[in-house]
This record gives sequence, C-alpha cells and structure tokens, in this order.
Amino acid sequence: MHGYPLPWVYRPVEGRLLTKMPYNGSNRGWLHTHLGERIRPELRGGGVWAIARPHLRHLVDGLAGRFGHVDVVLDFRTAERCDTRCRDAHGDECTCSCLGENHGGAAYWRNWIEVGETTLVAAGEIRRRHLRLLLR
Repeated sequence: MHGYPLPWVYRPVEGRLLTKMPYNGSNRGWLHTHLGERIRPELRGGGVWAIARPHLRHLVDGLAGRFGHVDVVLDFRTAERCDTRCRDAHGDECTCSCLGENHGGAAYWRNWIEVGETTLVAAGEIRRRHLRLLLR
C-alpha cells in the first residue's frame, strides 16, 4: 500500500482490513469512538491498523469525514463462476468475478447466462480496484 496518499483503507481477499491515517495520538480513540468500543484495532508496523472486515463502510465514511478524502483499495478473488447470491446480495462483501459491479443488482441491465439454479457464467483471478472518496 506504499505510494498511496494518506489516509487509506485496504481490503485484502482474506483477513482484516488494513488502514493508515496521519499520525495522531488519538487515532486509537477515534477508531473506538467511530467504530464502537468493542472493536479491537491492532497497530501493526508503519502505523498501519488492522480492523475487522465488517467495519469497511463505517471506516471509509469516517475517514472521509475526518480528513476530507480516503483512498480505498479492494482486492477480489474472482471465481470461475459468479452467482445469483452476489447479484441478489445485501451488504459490502463480494467475492466473485464481477469485482462488486453486479453486487446487490448494481448492473441490472446485463443479460446473465444462468447455469443451474444459482450459477452465473464468470471466470478470473485476484483483481484489485482502487477508489478515491472525496468529500466536497
């Protein structure tokens, strides 16, 4: 994640979210205040925090509000098949080849080829999307 301006959030294919923000002695307190007292942020080398995956949306919103912008990098493991469960999903987690483009019905205009009851045709590998959220 080197080379990305601060602050940033990285969601790897597996494991905890990683985030970095400008140093401030109150960063741990801010994480607890914004994400809840029950979270267990883990400070790793280089000022990088590890946070549980379900906090992605709140973490990104909070960092954008606090600093005016946040870079978000999402890794996706593309499967050999996408699935109607992705297309019909709710929430932030997506693990199929669409890289979140179809998640929750976002690309409703596409003509899907369904194979069986739930399988949609797809193929691929691990891919990365880089988004920048700016507050104006």
